[in-house]
Amino acid sequence: MEQQEEKNVSFFRFEDLRVYGKATDYASWVSMQLGTVRNECEKTLAASFCHSAYDIAINICEGSSRSKSQFDHYLKIAKTAIRECVVYTEIAHNMGMMDEAQKNQSREYLMELTRMLGALIISLQRSAERRQARSEEEGDAADPYANDEMSY
Repeated sequence: MEQQEEKNVSFFRFEDLRVYGKATDYASWVSMQLGTVRNECEKTLAASFCHSAYDIAINICEGSSRSKSQFDHYLKIAKTAIRECVVYTEIAHNMGMMDEAQKNQSREYLMELTRMLGALIISLQRSAERRQARSEEEGDAADPYANDEMSY
């Protein structure tokens, strides 16, 4: 009997995306860094910061179940959440909630996430362009859903 190689593929396919794993790591890291708050202002900042950090992963997850063009849109929303986290990082540092090392680590996470999302967006756009070119060659341009099938 021949042994079959087992492949660990998640039921939820977005869990197989490296960028999703990195986004959840960042959200957990932010939550741990901001665990102790001294006043209401810091509590509000920590809640907003955590929300934006969570939104990165949530938008990757949500978009992955949509068409490629919608996935592209959700990835761009995730990049907006990254930019929000850049601002929150700076404010948290200025308020003494993060030291210089934590600020730099946050920025490193965010730069890496930005690069990863950018690469995924470019990949989706190229895939859509190739599919569009094939459709036009094959005469399928009349099918409005030809470019929206999801296979990542």
